[in-house]
Amino acid sequence: MKKHTIPYLFAALSFSLLTQSCLDLEPKEQLAETNYWQSTNDFKLFANQFYGWVRQFSDVMYSQSDKPAHSDYFSDLFTNKDLRNLYSNGTNTVLPSDGNYTSNYAHIRRTNLLLKNAENYASSGEIQQYVGEAKFFRAYSYFDLVQLYGNAIIVDHPMELTDPNMYVKQNDRSEVVDFIIKDLQEATDLLPKAAEITEEGRVSSECCQAFLSRVALYEGTWQKFRGNVERGKALLDIAVKAAEKVMNSKAYSLFAPEALGESAQKYMFILENTKCNPAGLQKSDNKEYIFVRRYDEIINPINWNITQSSLNNAIWITRKFANMYLCQNGLPISYGGVVNPQFQGYDKIDSEFENRDNRMRYTMMRPHDNFWNNQKPRTTWDGKDPNPFIVNFIPKTGTGYHNQKWATERLVSDKNEGYDYPVIRYAEVLLNYAEAVFERDEAISDTDLDRSLNLVRLRVNPEMKPLSNNLINTHNGMDMRTEIRRERTIELFNEGFRLDDLKRWKTAETEMPMDLVGVKWKGTEYETVWPTCPYPINGDGCIVIESGRQWEEKHYLFPLPTDQLQMNPNLEQNPGWE
Repeated sequence: MKKHTIPYLFAALSFSLLTQSCLDLEPKEQLAETNYWQSTNDFKLFANQFYGWVRQFSDVMYSQSDKPAHSDYFSDLFTNKDLRNLYSNGTNTVLPSDGNYTSNYAHIRRTNLLLKNAENYASSGEIQQYVGEAKFFRAYSYFDLVQLYGNAIIVDHPMELTDPNMYVKQNDRSEVVDFIIKDLQEATDLLPKAAEITEEGRVSSECCQAFLSRVALYEGTWQKFRGNVERGKALLDIAVKAAEKVMNSKAYSLFAPEALGESAQKYMFILENTKCNPAGLQKSDNKEYIFVRRYDEIINPINWNITQSSLNNAIWITRKFANMYLCQNGLPISYGGVVNPQFQGYDKIDSEFENRDNRMRYTMMRPHDNFWNNQKPRTTWDGKDPNPFIVNFIPKTGTGYHNQKWATERLVSDKNEGYDYPVIRYAEVLLNYAEAVFERDEAISDTDLDRSLNLVRLRVNPEMKPLSNNLINTHNGMDMRTEIRRERTIELFNEGFRLDDLKRWKTAETEMPMDLVGVKWKGTEYETVWPTCPYPINGDGCIVIESGRQWEEKHYLFPLPTDQLQMNPNLEQNPGWE
């Protein structure tokens, strides 16, 4: 079985194709072309361009642009020294134009172009894979529109500029979601299974089901928590069945090599086909990634200053997120007014890291640890590497909580890292399954937890108590929904899910206005090692990085940009943005 990675040459092939055949012109000119769509290879080459549309590192790493709308910088989990993210603090306004809006419709137009020409192709069986890919990527683009704007115009054919359907109002989001689901279900039947993929990188039927679990979970919870319970349950049932199909396929597994032990998840995110981890594992050893955007140091580097933008003072993690990590007994640091006996408190700068979920140490930067980066790298990974980038880490800036996820430890030039970006990974599918079962049934069995969420939870925590109904029922102040959401937030941190999750849960109005708070400074060792704190201190003795944040009901959807409203007077602006 080959994992799904975007071939390095897709971008080059697509660029060549488009510039030579004028297929990137207006729809009317595209449809007039008669010398294309003559062979199976024509459909394949045209479909190649679709793979350049999926998320990449800049979509979750960049903090200021309006374009990466799914970045965790837009949420409540972290910020940076600029403190200027309008989407995070609720001061964004209607934009004159929006690349998220226009690019998605441009993508939809191109998928429709392939589908239209496929109708007239004599050997339909030869091109069914590329028809399936067109349906998958059309669904991918429409889901982005639903997440950002809610309602959207359904277009199932490549329109000419004179087509009156170019100037209609949006379809209701439920119609759009049904359209997405139909596309994904049809694509599943058209695409080969993962084990049958002959060209590494193309979408499989299991990938469609994995994405369907994401779509149906998102919309199912969106509807449920806005009072449309029956609609929500129907969608959640789709999510459960889609995730279960991926699980039953046995095509994927969590990355948990014994040689990496509790650091497995850390090194999964920075795997390259060169020495980059203690065990010398490479990308082919990772069976967790279902669909990725592929990179390589030489052929296709990330071209983003990713290590320098991820390590140490680059990302300021909030105390809220740090406090989410469980202790090794499977319980929160406090519950029902009781402090967890395993929790060592905040007196020392590293005490809160003791007895915690191992992902805390390997996602965040634990005080007193040494750290290497791409300029001062490791060479042996045996604990004796000379010249660390940071020796005996002592936090003295920002929130005091810092990040190491996505930061390489090997020697490589800035922007030339070559690890892949996981668009969809198996851990998400397992978490989708657990949440969808619980929200559909208002309950989940221990058996279902053990075959899904607990696999993720225990991947690097073999001694931790698994989540169970008994664990919840015997500890006051705990509930299953909170624990399922906690696991998702911890596992998918800094992968572009947090704000979308808060929106679908309809909890953004509570979570987003909270102050962004850092370490407990007053009365702790921080007063000694960080004697001058330039930020206000709250009543709990914690650093306050940003206050005065806001969230209004209108923020659950982005506003439509002004230029689109002017071009199409039938468009309806989202509520509150008029």
